[in-house]
Amino acid sequence: MAITIAISGKGGSGKTTLAAMIIRLLAGQSQGAILAVDADPNSCLAPMMGVEPGTSIADIREKVVEKAPTSSGMDRVRSFEYGIQQAITEAAGFDLLTMGRPEGPGCYCAANNMLRTFMDKLSPQYQYVIIDNEAGMEHLSRRTTNNVDLLCIVAQPSPVGVLTARRIYELAKQLPISVKEIGVIWNRAESRKKVDEIESFGYIPNDESILEASMQGQTIFDLEENNTALLAVRNILESKLNLSLTNNEQ
Repeated sequence: MAITIAISGKGGSGKTTLAAMIIRLLAGQSQGAILAVDADPNSCLAPMMGVEPGTSIADIREKVVEKAPTSSGMDRVRSFEYGIQQAITEAAGFDLLTMGRPEGPGCYCAANNMLRTFMDKLSPQYQYVIIDNEAGMEHLSRRTTNNVDLLCIVAQPSPVGVLTARRIYELAKQLPISVKEIGVIWNRAESRKKVDEIESFGYIPNDESILEASMQGQTIFDLEENNTALLAVRNILESKLNLSLTNNEQ
């Protein structure tokens, strides 16, 4: 069974950058494939990873909902599964699945049930599943994933960041799925910050080279191996997943 790492945080907190760094570090291992899921409607993971996304799950789901009155249940399932297979973008060391925009006004229960069933079948094909969520974690709250091993809340060490971390933590505790560990990763920080009963997974120092790389249209793979932020994420992964990632990047 795949190890699932979900990442959440308010817009601008750095969660997509963290997701991209995790994918880069884990893709450097030769032990298994990685499924990256961009579950934020403001899809930014693909360009950060240097890949062109395919059809989104939202587009496939809309087609299923539109055809519901005129097609049989089995036809819808086959169409949906075929659509998802076509939506998976293959890249070096990982596959990317883009969820796309939120649901419209129609009924999406059947489509979400099909998505959850397909994701349950798909996940065992991968060693890791990395999910970049929006702050509301719609992808998780819809139960399109049944189990999360590590939920990382990305926040900056400010009063607003602390408040956001608390809110996401409380929301995560109410999710109708199994979440083994929940913790905060403090971004652009100089140390860990303790907030009530929420565990701190670690902190990532501010690194201007990441912003510079983004401004120049570079990807996460263009960062130097000794980048301070990347090294901090490496240390967090090694600690939480009991791995040794040092010098394992391809």
